[in-house]
Amino acid sequence: MERAYLVAVLPGPIPGEEVDELVELKELLATAGARPVGQMIQRRDRPDPRTYFGKGKITELLNELGRLEPDLVVAEDEFTPNQQRHLEDKLDVRIIDRTALILDIFAQHAHTAEGKLQVELAQLEFNLTHMTGKGIALSRLGGGIGTRGPGETKLEVDRRVARRRIVTVRKRLKDVASSREVMRRSRLASRLPLIALAGYTNTGKSTLLNLLTSGSVSVKDRLFETLDPTTRAFEYEGQTFLVTDTVGFIRKLPHQLIEAFHSTLEETLVAHLILHIADASIHEHELAATITAVEDVLEGIEAASIPSLLVLNKSDLLSAEQEAYLRRRYPEAVIVSGKTGSGLEDLKSAVRGFFNQRLLPVRLLFPYGDGKAIGELYQIGADVEMESIQEGVVVSVRLPREQVKRFSRFRYRAEEK
Repeated sequence: MERAYLVAVLPGPIPGEEVDELVELKELLATAGARPVGQMIQRRDRPDPRTYFGKGKITELLNELGRLEPDLVVAEDEFTPNQQRHLEDKLDVRIIDRTALILDIFAQHAHTAEGKLQVELAQLEFNLTHMTGKGIALSRLGGGIGTRGPGETKLEVDRRVARRRIVTVRKRLKDVASSREVMRRSRLASRLPLIALAGYTNTGKSTLLNLLTSGSVSVKDRLFETLDPTTRAFEYEGQTFLVTDTVGFIRKLPHQLIEAFHSTLEETLVAHLILHIADASIHEHELAATITAVEDVLEGIEAASIPSLLVLNKSDLLSAEQEAYLRRRYPEAVIVSGKTGSGLEDLKSAVRGFFNQRLLPVRLLFPYGDGKAIGELYQIGADVEMESIQEGVVVSVRLPREQVKRFSRFRYRAEEK
């Protein structure tokens, strides 16, 4: 297991609060298979644009690294190429930032062909922006006599190879995305209520999916366990729902990943309802921050207009007082435990209640023998009741507003008979 030293530039701490400000970075590190051996935080509004840390802090950091001899240094922020180059020159140790760490985790957890291509694309685009040369030879990129050299050639070759590979990966992703689009259209054609599970990473989305659908999606306790969307169905009081588990979000989610996983994140855009899963067991300020982070990502992928329901998971880790406080703080939320099943009926009832609000009561008349259409009503509607008359079967049902028009030709008006 690699030994890592953590560094960060942060503003002053919250007065009276004792919070480990690098707890998330440590969780990312553990997920990647490394362990922290020390950390250093410099209090300032923003990192030094050239060296990340100030000059005095760099000297202090050098002494710490000499004493602890870590394998690498990991930063809470994303480095600029300039910062990374200067730190590598000063510290003489492998240095990565938060973005590189997250990309490494995604690379470890990608299992499908699409997931691997998406991660490769994100890594290529990230590395392309961080390809820099060292020394005078590599800084003179204008070309011409006196500026050409092996260093420049190597750098330009690396960039050219990266750009070509990006084009290739984008094309392959486009082909893979087309098959995902076919499956997405199939789900839309089913006209069943579509639900997307969205939320911060490691909040228990996959556990809830398994609980709702009696599924077996991997639920290891580590960040970004789920990269590939999984869709399952569940029934509740005669209604069928489709629910999709999506990749988890995180603060400072690298924009390269958002772009690379665009087709995956689009699963959220076709949902009628988003279940925003949050970890109820974490510190109050952290909970609020993770909720905001997810809302920001949803807005970034243009999903903010889709109705959402906040689900506070992991209630089994709460005391009675903590749960009571959360009910007051988030009165519209549903509190559940994916581990024990507590609150599951409340969640199912809330989901059904949401979709029932979108249902309109109609009466339809079907000729005898049209069992297929009646069977479809049981899937997409609620409160189905049937009555046989001379002309056929009269069905009283509550249908989604967008489905009423489809069955308008079967509309039954008793007073006209």
